Amino acid sequence: MRRLLRYFRPFVWSIVAAIVLLFIQANADLALPDYMSRIVNVGLQQGGIERALPEAMRATTWQHLALFMPQESQNTVLAHYTRLEPTSPDAAAYVERYPALAEEAIYILNPVDDATRDELEALLSRPLLMVAGLQMLAENPEQAAALFPSSGGFDLSKLPPGTDIFALVARMPEDQRLALLDAIDTRFETLGGERGIVQAATRAVRAEYEALGMDVGAIQNRYIIRVGGLMLLVAAISAIATIVVGLLAARVAAGLARDLRHYLYERVMRFSGAEFNQFSTASLITRATNDITQIQTAVAILIRLVFYAPLIGIGGIIRALDKSPSMWWTIALAVLLLLGLIGTVFAIAIPKFKLMQELIDRLNLVARENLVGMMVVRAFNREAFEEERFDRANRDLTQTTLFINRVFVVVFPAMMLLLNGSMILILWVGAHQVAQASMQVGDMMAFMQYAMQIVFAFMMLSMVFILFPRADVSANRVADVLETPITILDPPNPKPFPEPFEPSIEFDHVSFRYPGAEEDVLHEISFRIEPGQTVGIMGTTGSGKSTVVNLIPRFFDVTDGAIRVSGVDIREVSLRELRDKIGYVPQKSNLFKGTIESNLRFADENADEETLIKALRIAQADFVFELPNGLQTEVAQGGVNFSGGQRQRLTIARALVKRAPIYIFDDSFSALDYKTDARLRAALLRELSDSTVIIVSQRVATVKNADQILVFDAGRLIGRGTHEELMQTCDVYREIAESQLKQEALQ
Repeated sequence: MRRLLRYFRPFVWSIVAAIVLLFIQANADLALPDYMSRIVNVGLQQGGIERALPEAMRATTWQHLALFMPQESQNTVLAHYTRLEPTSPDAAAYVERYPALAEEAIYILNPVDDATRDELEALLSRPLLMVAGLQMLAENPEQAAALFPSSGGFDLSKLPPGTDIFALVARMPEDQRLALLDAIDTRFETLGGERGIVQAATRAVRAEYEALGMDVGAIQNRYIIRVGGLMLLVAAISAIATIVVGLLAARVAAGLARDLRHYLYERVMRFSGAEFNQFSTASLITRATNDITQIQTAVAILIRLVFYAPLIGIGGIIRALDKSPSMWWTIALAVLLLLGLIGTVFAIAIPKFKLMQELIDRLNLVARENLVGMMVVRAFNREAFEEERFDRANRDLTQTTLFINRVFVVVFPAMMLLLNGSMILILWVGAHQVAQASMQVGDMMAFMQYAMQIVFAFMMLSMVFILFPRADVSANRVADVLETPITILDPPNPKPFPEPFEPSIEFDHVSFRYPGAEEDVLHEISFRIEPGQTVGIMGTTGSGKSTVVNLIPRFFDVTDGAIRVSGVDIREVSLRELRDKIGYVPQKSNLFKGTIESNLRFADENADEETLIKALRIAQADFVFELPNGLQTEVAQGGVNFSGGQRQRLTIARALVKRAPIYIFDDSFSALDYKTDARLRAALLRELSDSTVIIVSQRVATVKNADQILVFDAGRLIGRGTHEELMQTCDVYREIAESQLKQEALQ
């Protein structure tokens, strides 16, 4: 995948936006368990009372609290409270909220910052618990021994009924009163420490609010609605971020796939024959379709997971340990088991992913060969053999795919079993801690949620580990094509052809060797074609005739020597300008799906209808005018709805539409009967008198009247001249001619 990183540049800002949104989504998802914990701990267990700091308290309550506070602490607390008497001018504004103000004085907390609140809470939490405990003792003295063991030799459990405990405590020495607070610390040392003290003190604050006549039910509802509303808002933010990230990921993945297909196709269109020898057609099709689809799928998922999963995993661990540091080992155990499972799957599946892409190539290759060569298969009664060959390739791919799918069929249930097992373990350990009051129920529930998020994060990372290798294989296959050096390139500073352009062609000691070959296929070829000449090229099979003409449009570059057109080395002009001067008709007639008109306009999309008709008549393709739809007749893929001779004439007509100064006909009359061949040659001689025409043919009759004929054998030019001259000087030409023509026609 690293080799394709530069193709991500157009999508950098979309990826950055997705990362920012993933950060927002992760933080929102990590905040939800905390909100749930607050609703359970504060909203339900503490009745909506967030802090052990009363916003108001009765004067009698303050008197009781002061018994258990040093004078300095009393002064600090009183500095932040305002005393209101029932007769105070401002009392009317507070009576509705604090009905008890109508009967006795109250203290109202002044606005303070968070640091001051923490300080006041620390000063008041223990006294609040002590006062609440003493009030409970007045109602149930039997619990005194459990709650407040004897301190300083003073046993509260042995007080006679009806005793005013606070009056009694007020008579105690200050050091004995303060010593009673040690019982609080002793009692809560194993029940959550400072956190347990604050939580218990909030119940005392709630009792004080009830004594003030406040609507504690409304306080609880307001808290739950407020925190629940924030929780819903955070969930909505997470949902919106998820949707937008999904959209961005899909756009980036689809855009990258689009660009890769474009660049891949553009690259292949620039391939010369040397590059095509490195990749089969089936492999190129697989890379342009299946491999890029694999990359698209992986990128869409990777953008959503590769950044989100680590954020959730790391953030979940931090928050879970904040809720209960003692339960860290439960998460560690689940993660270790999950990593072991992922590692096992990784080792098993990755080699199969690589094999799968090769098997898809193989399947496409077999299918393409069978479809293209269907007539040959039928002619030799090889249907059964080819079906077995296809079935074998199909079975190999199916078995590999099934193996991978079976692995994943086991993996995901195993992951869910691991997840549920970890939840049971957390419940078991957490329940013991809740029973010992060292952990709140809401914190245990939040810890479970964080544990699930952490395990899910590692499950998502496992998906990355599983998806990435297959995508990486596909990315490397695509990169192999994109990074294949193009051997036929425009020169850095191309020269223009001279004006006026003269369609002369000169081969100057040209030798050529196919890439990777050990020997040259053309040896020291030298000849010159003058403007307006018609030149025939003949020779034995495999003598290099087609190779010679393929060098002129630079389908290949010469190994040694030079080819000059209009006096300029063709390697010094741009490919577009060179090929613009050439009308080329290949050996294999190739028509494109569309209409006859669209195929003819392939040479010149701006050609008028008169030009198209003239080209058809020169090419002896008059059959087009007899068709019901004429030029609008549909052409099937490859032109299979036309005969071989019709396809050849249409491809010749397409080249003639170009009106080029140089024409190359590479054995393109082979499917024509002799009569049509003769009429076509006469028409070409008449209409292309100003153009240089090169005709490669195995028929002597086709090239017999050419201005000069070049004869090749084993990659060497062994004869050059007119028909009459070659009959006298070239044995190879004479043998070919005598095998085709009657003696009378040779004279």
